[in-house]
Amino acid sequence: MTPTPAPAIWPANHDGLALVDMTLGDMLDGQAATFGGRMAVCVDDAARGASVTWTYAQLRDHADRAARGMIALGVQAGDRVALMAPNCAEWVMLEYALAKVGAVLVTVNPALKRDELAYVLAQGRVSALIFTPQFRGADIAADLLALMPDLGNITNGHRTAPAEFPLLRNLVCIGQGGSCFARPFADMLDLGDTVPDSARQSRQAAVQTRDVAQIQYTSGTTGKPKGAMLTHYSTLNNARLMADRGGYTPDDVMLSAMPLFHTAGCVCNVMAMLACGGCLVTMDAFDPARMLALWQRHSPTLLNAVPTMMTRMLEHPDAAQTNMRTLRRVISGGTSIPPSLMRRMRDQTGGEPLIIMGMTECSPVITQTWPGDDLDTRLQTAGTPLPHTEIRIIDPYTGAVVPFGTAGELCIRGYLTMAGYFDMPDKTAETIDSDGWLHSGDLAVLEESGHLRIVGRLKDMVIRGGENVYPVEIETCLLDHPSVSQAQVVGVPDPELGEEIFAFVVLTDGGTATETDLQGFCKTRMARHKMPKYISLVDRMPMTANGKIQKFALRHAAATAIADGTIKAVRR
Repeated sequence: MTPTPAPAIWPANHDGLALVDMTLGDMLDGQAATFGGRMAVCVDDAARGASVTWTYAQLRDHADRAARGMIALGVQAGDRVALMAPNCAEWVMLEYALAKVGAVLVTVNPALKRDELAYVLAQGRVSALIFTPQFRGADIAADLLALMPDLGNITNGHRTAPAEFPLLRNLVCIGQGGSCFARPFADMLDLGDTVPDSARQSRQAAVQTRDVAQIQYTSGTTGKPKGAMLTHYSTLNNARLMADRGGYTPDDVMLSAMPLFHTAGCVCNVMAMLACGGCLVTMDAFDPARMLALWQRHSPTLLNAVPTMMTRMLEHPDAAQTNMRTLRRVISGGTSIPPSLMRRMRDQTGGEPLIIMGMTECSPVITQTWPGDDLDTRLQTAGTPLPHTEIRIIDPYTGAVVPFGTAGELCIRGYLTMAGYFDMPDKTAETIDSDGWLHSGDLAVLEESGHLRIVGRLKDMVIRGGENVYPVEIETCLLDHPSVSQAQVVGVPDPELGEEIFAFVVLTDGGTATETDLQGFCKTRMARHKMPKYISLVDRMPMTANGKIQKFALRHAAATAIADGTIKAVRR
């Protein structure tokens, strides 16, 4: 008799690093006491012509001063304070300062347009907004004046009787440029100097580890964005466990341009380096030449970047004059990471690939590769669950646990899951069931070894002629082609087979592959039913303001192209 395959369940492993009951503010104080004179952060801000470097002791002191400034403005524990700015020294300072006074950091992408910003301010019931007046040509200050006409009548950033957004009482401006209605950040710090530090200490002592530390708005690829509430306990422990598995040490220097308004920046960079006592080198916006200059100057041992950043650095003319062989780890996340690129990074930098898989609602890292795993395993899987993390794979239609090696929906339970979506109990209940399992919407395969592979999104799965086809598998194949920089696959209606496969491809600079070339490449590497019937070469992918691919926009573009005859099927 053939034995029944074991169910795809991975119980939480409680060996190794224990979870700690500690707030982010207290962790900073502890590390400042231990590593006071060591470098904690360096922020290169080209837009403002400034570079700021702080030791751990200096970072603590700046955070305490900003915390007193928040108290002086009247920010109360539990108040939601929105921060709309690119990476800057003030961003790092405020991440800790708000944690110390028990306020909730609402991270806002500075690229959001007026209506998107209005939604976050209203839905998040924001009481204070700290912002940069301009960002990449967009006039944020003008958008705010349009949303709140009363701002034209104030000069200190304090609204006394606001009609629009009545909870939003304080506005603070980082940097210069057309925002006379807002209080300058420096003035807010000066105002905080009138507050005794005992008041800050009292507020910090009252903060609890399970308090919400930040609200991260999801990308909103379908429907309105939802604000995931993450606690001190979930984010700080997640950063500690990530750093521990990655083997981070106080001697490590991480170079990264990942935005701080994402968990990839404010947790995986800021908090992870805090946890190990290392130094974070970051910048206001990614630029390959500046990134290489920072590389040369700081000799980083860790690099956290998305594949596009890596490709642009490797192909930049300055790469030949940069000593890039300083790395121990090359860190990246997501589902479309070209193995060929990670091998190239390993060969040229000496950094071993470290792949993470996560989602905002999980604070964010769920699985991570082991440094001791063989290279193929690290490149072909998302690693195994971090300690204290329980996962299982279920049939999305019946809820039954599927066997190891079978695709199904990834569910997660443990310390890392969000406290819920802010002011959206129905959406929270749709995502976290009564047993505490967070339903990710990701289609994944779990092996008996604990290694996880993401094969797509539940809503993105293509059913072609009764066969389940997972877009990520096709995207990964296309990304192996040397001329392919990005690849996204969607399903389109087909009268004969129900759905067919449509691939959008962005070529590398100088890439010469044709649609027929790519079809032939796929033909030698995958079953016939998985090969895309349609391939469209495009200049760029449609993105959300948070930098995620808009699959719904791709589906619409695909259906339109087929309907108007601008694209033809590629012969299989």
